Amino acid sequence: MFGISDGLVSNTSLVLGIAGASSASGLVRLAGLAGLFGGAFSMAAGEYISMRAQSELFQREIEIERREIERRPEGELRELVHLYETRGLPPDLARQVAKEMMSNPQTALETHAREELGIDPSSTGKPVQAAVSSFVTFAVGAFMPLLPFLFSRGTGATLAAVAIAGVSALIVGGLLSLFTGRDWWFSALRQLLICAAAGAITFGLGSAIGVSGVG
Repeated sequence: MFGISDGLVSNTSLVLGIAGASSASGLVRLAGLAGLFGGAFSMAAGEYISMRAQSELFQREIEIERREIERRPEGELRELVHLYETRGLPPDLARQVAKEMMSNPQTALETHAREELGIDPSSTGKPVQAAVSSFVTFAVGAFMPLLPFLFSRGTGATLAAVAIAGVSALIVGGLLSLFTGRDWWFSALRQLLICAAAGAITFGLGSAIGVSGVG
């Protein structure tokens, strides 16, 4: 939903800005497609790099923890005992549980990673999956305001783009309320106002400058 929201607002602004500057539908389509693919690839690349860096950081921390367990198991045992004690276990029970966890190297590593680092060693991130998801969701949102210009032109296409973008904004905003916990009407109206403001500003700027004013 957040990726769709980004694509919708971004390309609505771009498409309406170009539509305000020129009546040539071909130019609007070109700009809209450039915005769709450029934005989608940018989002995907950013998400991939971010997730890859996070995954590499987690793996590095886990490897450091692995070496510590191999080199100083007694120190790691004491850390685990102290951790369990701070969570309310009696000292004897805390030591018993910690010893059980430390008895197997893999279990010890997983336990320390989760308890000390807050990392699940089996799930350190999926960069490719995140990148594909970002690409697709941004592209879906960006396609909405571009759709009318693929089949129509002029004022009719512009008005249709405004209508489609508005309805899409209301739907996306309403669905976002499922994640934010806000009232659906508040979330939908907020999304609509943001999208409308962005589109109106760029359309106004495009109309004021025009294609002839560029360059």
